Amino acid sequence: MRRRPVRLVLAGAGHAHLSVLQKASLLRAAGVEPVLAAPGLFSYSGMATGVLSGALEPQRMRVDVAALAARAGVTHFAAEVTGADRSNRRLHLSDGRMLAYDALSLNIGSRTLDPHGLADLDAVWPVKPLARLLDLRDRVQAHLRMQGQSPGVVVAGGGPTGFEVAAALAGLIERSGARPFVHLICRSTPTWAPPRALERTLEKLRRRGAEILMGEVVARGPGHCRLADGRTLSCDALVLATGLEGPQEIRDLGLPVSQEGRLEIAPTLQSIADPTIFGAGDCAVIREAPRPPAGVFGVRAAPVLLDNLLSLGDGRAPRRYAPQKTWLSILDLGDGTGLAFRGGAWSLGRGALALKRRIDHGFVDRLRRASGEVLQD
Repeated sequence: MRRRPVRLVLAGAGHAHLSVLQKASLLRAAGVEPVLAAPGLFSYSGMATGVLSGALEPQRMRVDVAALAARAGVTHFAAEVTGADRSNRRLHLSDGRMLAYDALSLNIGSRTLDPHGLADLDAVWPVKPLARLLDLRDRVQAHLRMQGQSPGVVVAGGGPTGFEVAAALAGLIERSGARPFVHLICRSTPTWAPPRALERTLEKLRRRGAEILMGEVVARGPGHCRLADGRTLSCDALVLATGLEGPQEIRDLGLPVSQEGRLEIAPTLQSIADPTIFGAGDCAVIREAPRPPAGVFGVRAAPVLLDNLLSLGDGRAPRRYAPQKTWLSILDLGDGTGLAFRGGAWSLGRGALALKRRIDHGFVDRLRRASGEVLQD
């Protein structure tokens, strides 16, 4: 008697699931029937600052997830998972429907940390979700058209994302012919790249009109924001690049999560408390090998995730994923240059950005071809 296929729900269309989706025929051959629950469009985070700076058009970073799923023969629910009834193995979707599962794989990204409750205030833009950054670009461009000068922009967060967003906004303003008026607020001295690389990057940003201050943004009011030490800054737009945490949906599963709210998984990418639930990308973290939320880990985990999802049907022992201890990071500095670093090695200039463009465009173009899109030169 033939066994019923394992019903696998892929929740989210992050880097890992987009790769798995293209191998749906292998899953079906192994007795696993994949179903996708995710919005119909994917925006690639690696190109977000290029779009924000005006160097790239928004459509350049988008992939038609619905077309990709259709081409792979995968049933697609164009909705997000908002909750789960694990005892009955049913998911709640944002469109009100319920979706049954035998196994669940989560690749639903992350959200911006908001310790002071600023994200929902007027003229405040968290770096996630990415769609909000397009609204920010439009707002800055509208200000430039009406006022003929830079708006006062404050970027809260001194990590790589904060630096890259501040540089991108400076680039957007420079493209209009104006002098940027940007403040980058760091809670502590940045240490995420080699010291000389950070020094050179800071020098470049200051020459372009960005001021770097030590502090923490704790409040927002009309035309200004306030730092923890009482200082106020002129502020037409506040960007929160204050770190990332797991989405609330991860916490609501009732499974072990990290301090940042990311699903704690084993090296097999399965929840440490429920082997029928898998996690990859920003929403999950390997308890014994924690790494920051970065797209490279979703990409590198994808082949292991696929093998372990196949094992649901063919009974093979799952593989272990060992994330690398160092990885290449490249920041788009919004002026035609980039900062590339890995471990203690680094490079600052046009070559770094050219490498980033080649990597990013290659990744997105492969997905667009897989979706059936005909690419134009």
